[in-house]
Amino acid sequence: MSDGDFETATATPPLDRMISGRRVFVAVVTITLASQFFRASTSALGPELMRDLSLSPEGLGLANAAFFVSLTAAQIPIGMLFDRFGPRLVVTWLNVFTVLGAALHVLARSEALFVFARFLVGLGCAGSFMAAVVLCVRWYAGRNFSTMLARVFALSGLGYLLAGSPWAAFAAWIGWRSAFAVSALFAGATAFLFFALARDHPGDGPAMRPERLHEILSGFRDVWQTSGLVPILAMHFVSYAAFLTVFGVWAGPYLNDVYDFDPVARGNVLVAMATAQILATLGFGPLDRFLPRRIIVMLAASTSIAALAMLIFLAHPPATVAVLMLVVFSAVTSFGVVNVADANSRFPARIAGRGATAVNLFQVVGTSVLPILSGMVIGWFPAGAEGRPDTAYRAAFAVVAISLAIGLAAYAALYPKPGRSKEPRARGEKTF
Repeated sequence: MSDGDFETATATPPLDRMISGRRVFVAVVTITLASQFFRASTSALGPELMRDLSLSPEGLGLANAAFFVSLTAAQIPIGMLFDRFGPRLVVTWLNVFTVLGAALHVLARSEALFVFARFLVGLGCAGSFMAAVVLCVRWYAGRNFSTMLARVFALSGLGYLLAGSPWAAFAAWIGWRSAFAVSALFAGATAFLFFALARDHPGDGPAMRPERLHEILSGFRDVWQTSGLVPILAMHFVSYAAFLTVFGVWAGPYLNDVYDFDPVARGNVLVAMATAQILATLGFGPLDRFLPRRIIVMLAASTSIAALAMLIFLAHPPATVAVLMLVVFSAVTSFGVVNVADANSRFPARIAGRGATAVNLFQVVGTSVLPILSGMVIGWFPAGAEGRPDTAYRAAFAVVAISLAIGLAAYAALYPKPGRSKEPRARGEKTF
């Protein structure tokens, strides 16, 4: 990583700012990595959790959706708290809920308690990605914003890798309850590291001052009136939800029921999917220097739908084909980082926290709804001695593909055409 990647909106930064910028980068990668791990921590263990807790497919989908329901409920208050107190304090205190929720996994003996545990963990992780966006806006404003944000998102994907075969093997070794007890310690350690390394803005950045109620409400009004935001949010509603529904909820059970993969084999596939997501995110970040963002998003979304179509229309494809399509799907759905950069480059600094809230709100609502819908569809198909049939998962993948198609149609129809957008360039970013 070159020193030039840490430039801010001012002239070449002094050494102390450069060092602080690197520490902030490590802080946001660490806290988002932990968030990604907890989002996917039930995927490789899905069949075991369903067995030990007597979870139905709807119950497993509800448990994972609970994570995002709490994120959704917390978004607007967190955006306000970010602009008032800064991400450093807010994220650190939120992680208390992550620790409590992870510990509650250990004690869960019923579906209701397990769902509540997932809700608490989701609440604890609710500010992590918003913090990453806000801090990248403040520390890396300018032409490198998209690249740095992509690097944060890509490296946070190591959390997905950790939640794959390493997590499955660890849980098989000491039991999934003991593994979640260790994850509570992990959550506490990442929160401490974030507090130690993060700084809310560069030393010569603008000092935050308390806002009055009418200023807070005015800021939200300005966010929702931002030109070109609606189509971006329409696409963002389904893009990450599609990936996480497949990767974080159904890939493990699908590979178990249809192909009889054991936990480690399922974990290996999840590692491959996560690796594809990481590498593709690194590529998508700087790609908007060469192609219009709308073209990137439309091509990637179309490819995502095509990959799912192979799993939908091919009855019980060979395992190699199924795994390949899952990996391709994981790679191309990482185009969400382009949407995040596009949206957040449009907000002025004074409403950066509330702008990040708006973008993240649509993402987490989508990730709350889609697992539940797909779980309901899978539940329509009776389970046999070897689990749900191939047709159940094909139907669930169809729900995901249709959601992506609807988002893509809205995006293509509403995104400002070249030369017609009146949106000014924000902090050196290109506007297409």
